[in-house]
Amino acid sequence: MQPVTEQQRTSTWHRFWNRGGWWKALLVVVVYYGLYQLAGLVVNALFGGLVDKQNLFANGLSVFIGLALPILIGGILLVLFALSIGWLKELFGPRPIRGSWWMWIGVVVVAVFNILRFASVDYGGWDAGAVVGVLIAGLCVGFAEELLTRGFAVTLLRRGGYGERSVMLLSSLLFAAMHSGNIFNGQSVATVVFTVVYTFAFGITMYVALRVTGNLIWPILLHATTDPSLILLTGGVDTTSGTLHPGPLAPIAGLANYAVMLFAIVAIIFVRGRVDRHETYGLENRASGGARPLMSGE
Repeated sequence: MQPVTEQQRTSTWHRFWNRGGWWKALLVVVVYYGLYQLAGLVVNALFGGLVDKQNLFANGLSVFIGLALPILIGGILLVLFALSIGWLKELFGPRPIRGSWWMWIGVVVVAVFNILRFASVDYGGWDAGAVVGVLIAGLCVGFAEELLTRGFAVTLLRRGGYGERSVMLLSSLLFAAMHSGNIFNGQSVATVVFTVVYTFAFGITMYVALRVTGNLIWPILLHATTDPSLILLTGGVDTTSGTLHPGPLAPIAGLANYAVMLFAIVAIIFVRGRVDRHETYGLENRASGGARPLMSGE
């Protein structure tokens, strides 16, 4: 009697996702985005009366219900999905390929500008509960969006046999594409275009952070401090409130977007590497060539 292999023991559901591929990464992002939007509609229907329609950031409860709760639900759904395919440990464990020393520049750029923004916030112009709500929302955004794109998308692309530059570009493109939906929220085309370009660059920077730190937790924390620092500094999401009076470091902090985009260009030029899908995941390498495992960036 032939012994049962690990491949045979896994279900069709597991095998489907374990083989990876770009279209599966796209599928996960599209389904997540749809469920996130649905969660927002349900939350609004059930608890919309608790949200200040004139000023989302009027108090902590308004921020939590209107901004944090839908994406918190999305994050929970992603964790359940990871559990269903047995990837939770893999997604939050050490990554199979690390980065070079220059990649730390991207981590430092994001961290320093986030600190500058937090230091420049006019906290006196904010309700204390709203500040807490914004910080909680930032943690939810960082967790859900990084788990989705630097977690699932990156892993599916690596399992699909793509080189690291393609993994970086495709996962960042998916991340940016999610933010194009802001045009349906009444934002101008120019604002949405700039947001998409910036989020593509930010996605590249978060991929680099994943590479150089080797763990998804660090991009989550960097992302979780980026959105709140910007919201608290400007007074809104992709908007600026004229009632706030930022500190003297605000003009320097305002250069963050351009610094991230500049670093993204450097990353596009220099990122190298490939994860051997056979050695790492037990999958056949692509017919285009046997990829050697690279455990550090170049």
